[in-house]
Amino acid sequence: MHNKNRLRLAVDIGGTFTDTVLVDGRGQILATTKTLTTPDHPTLGALYGARRLLAEAGVDWSQIDGFIHGTTLATNALIERRGAVVATVTTEGFRDILEIAYERRYSQYDINLVKPDLIVPRSRAITIGGRMDAHGRELKPLEEASLAHLVEELTASGAEAVAICLMHAYANPAHELRLRDLLQAKMPDMVISLSHEVSPEAREFDRLSTTIANAYIQPQMASYLVDFQARFSDEGLNCPILMMTAGGGMTTMETAARLPIRLVESGPAGGAILAACIAAETSEREVLSFDMGGTTAKLCLIDHFRPQSARKFEIARAARFIKGSGMPVRIPVIEMIEIGAGGGSIAHVDRLGRLQVGPESAGSEPGPAAFTKGGTEPTVTDADVMQGLIEPGRFAEGRLAIDMEAAQVALEQGVGQALGLGAAQAGYGISEIVDENMASAGRMHAVESGKDLGARLMIAFGGNGPLHATRVARRSQVDRILIPRDPGVGSAVGFLFAPVSFEIIRSRYATLETLDLDGLNAFFDEMNEEALSVVRAGAPEGVLTQRRQAFMRYHGQGHEIEISLPDRALEEDDIPALRRTFEGEYSHQFSRAVPGMTIEILNWALEVSSEPRVLEHYPEPSKRQRASPNGHRSILCDVTGAWREAEVHDRAALHPGDHLSGPALIIEP
Repeated sequence: MHNKNRLRLAVDIGGTFTDTVLVDGRGQILATTKTLTTPDHPTLGALYGARRLLAEAGVDWSQIDGFIHGTTLATNALIERRGAVVATVTTEGFRDILEIAYERRYSQYDINLVKPDLIVPRSRAITIGGRMDAHGRELKPLEEASLAHLVEELTASGAEAVAICLMHAYANPAHELRLRDLLQAKMPDMVISLSHEVSPEAREFDRLSTTIANAYIQPQMASYLVDFQARFSDEGLNCPILMMTAGGGMTTMETAARLPIRLVESGPAGGAILAACIAAETSEREVLSFDMGGTTAKLCLIDHFRPQSARKFEIARAARFIKGSGMPVRIPVIEMIEIGAGGGSIAHVDRLGRLQVGPESAGSEPGPAAFTKGGTEPTVTDADVMQGLIEPGRFAEGRLAIDMEAAQVALEQGVGQALGLGAAQAGYGISEIVDENMASAGRMHAVESGKDLGARLMIAFGGNGPLHATRVARRSQVDRILIPRDPGVGSAVGFLFAPVSFEIIRSRYATLETLDLDGLNAFFDEMNEEALSVVRAGAPEGVLTQRRQAFMRYHGQGHEIEISLPDRALEEDDIPALRRTFEGEYSHQFSRAVPGMTIEILNWALEVSSEPRVLEHYPEPSKRQRASPNGHRSILCDVTGAWREAEVHDRAALHPGDHLSGPALIIEP
């Protein structure tokens, strides 16, 4: 039972808007607000929105008992290459791990292939002697005598941060720890990321790439987090600030500053958590979440009330839909597909006369032309305005004026003149393109996952998600859509229902037949102790749950599948059960198993989590009735491409059981 007087605040800083949500201890939403993001100083926009929200709700800062924050800052720093100058220190003989990568081309026959930019040029790749083997045994001591030369090279490189990734440090981190201590003594201002802390798994390229990404954003994110906490503390906030992570849990500011790579995609993760909560509340076992904001659109598959998860993804792909064309990051993450399609996505006509939309975005500055903040290029929001889908006086609670004439000029000059179309028809074309792009991405994501979209419920949210949901759903063969309350701030709402959690994945090679249970259980105890220390810092009270997994494969394979383990110490009787579970899952994924073959286990995972909060329950309506419109509005119908008279409804005036016939606009400012 949650105390209804305990107020909690969530702030989600996106590329275009900053969303703020206030709820009570029962999870009931008390107030929301949406303000333009201030890209040069994101904290200022967050402060402005939070102050306004609390003032309207009549709440003092001292009444806030919980504060959760998510941001796109880490993601944007990596995509836009606005991080620190990074050098790497690897084991002698392994300087070219980054250049070698996977030893394959992501597009074999593309003669114009663009290799992913992995941040660190070879000139800043430095090595040091010393070697551990795969079991953590020291083969050669760390070459401390070369420290002076190492410091000299780092200084000459101009490095602001160092990513240390020594061979097999996941098995024994002694050399990495010693090297960090030596460097800190000589270079106290240097930011240092250690691979065994960032990504303690086998496979050197992925581990190095992830450590580089962490080092690249660590100075910027650490400074941002300190400033964010200080400014809100100065306002009178006296509770800890928790950060949303890519895996769908929350962590402390201290952990976030040390491992900022876990904050990548933290905003979209909140939306997936919200959709999973709604799926559980409505008993929908197969869901597609659709989150369209101002800059990007995200689609996520949710099965049995859990978003699909992964332990690796790519950032800043050179080719949008081709795996291997981006920078690999190996961390626990909610798996979703993200494309540059949002309200601020810019439309243009290319040199072949084709209408293109995105991935470039007008963001919050200068923003869409209709915002009259300096933007002149046509965007998706301008297209929606000209089709009659946005009511100018009520956009963003009426606080952001919409100029239809500015939108018209942008559409005519940027698209219409080149294609011989008027502003409204140009806007219709933009919507058709962007909606097909999003639907195509969703279909591709489903096919890659072996899933069918047709039977799924779409849960749509984000500032633009509900407005484009019907078009995307129709193209995806989805025939049911659910729009939650306050959809425009959906990700921020999701933050408030996420658990405080921390997941650790570590490599420890073993075969199922020769498993050392005592050693393995001690290994899990160490992981549990580390995860507990992080979670208890953010959730000092309450029941904690544990989830354990093994990543298993047949002997000689290069990929693993996830198998759930009992949340207790393993016993001899568990080994035959694990074989049966693995062979069953393997057969499910690949339509065959290989009985009797040796089974290997490469990685082990443990997640400690607090209890997630539950959504406010809404009873089923006892009767159905026809809803009365508040007015009518002429819109350009997406089905016929012609102007139609549409009913206009205020969502706040609708009641459980109300039904209506389209075309219709439901407005929720």
